[in-house]
Amino acid sequence: MKLILATRNQHKLEEIKKILSENDRIGEKLEILTLEDFPNVSEVEETGETMRENAILKAKAVYSATRIPALADDSGLEVDALNGEPGVMSARFAGPGCTYKDNNLKLLGLLNRIPEGKRGATFRCMVALVLSQGDIRIVEGKVRGVITDKEIGENGFGYDPVFYHPESKKTFAELTQEEKNRISHRGIAFRKAEKLIEKIIADTR
Repeated sequence: MKLILATRNQHKLEEIKKILSENDRIGEKLEILTLEDFPNVSEVEETGETMRENAILKAKAVYSATRIPALADDSGLEVDALNGEPGVMSARFAGPGCTYKDNNLKLLGLLNRIPEGKRGATFRCMVALVLSQGDIRIVEGKVRGVITDKEIGENGFGYDPVFYHPESKKTFAELTQEEKNRISHRGIAFRKAEKLIEKIIADTR
């Protein structure tokens, strides 16, 4: 089975490939492609109002362009004290062309006077698997944490340096990729997607 990962974000690609490749039941039966294999496929504009809509938009666009099953995710950080923001705007929170650092600094600034007990947040990941125009499967992963008062850790990307995971007693940026994949929103969502892929492969034998 061929499957295209519908993202050009190298950090995401590394995480997703690692998660999927660790499953021995699908490893030899699944050929994972990326958009680097299809340079003529246009970038998909994330115009959805929710992460679910954006994941579907991206996966459907890549499937339509290639006729190969496509897997896409949209992830975001929902902060309690900000009524769920940045949410679907997580990647562009500090404005067009912003960096991960810009987003983190804006978030920390907005929470500057918010006490620790009210700095709860949810990392959420929506994954869309498009097998055909009429066959779309959706799974979700989420994890709770607390926003720190400064960036901590050198690993990961995005909001990882400011997302403290109480059970691990570390921020996501202090975890190794393997540790993060075991507990992260993206790890949870893509392991659910794995089960869908396993069943599809089994049903086509």
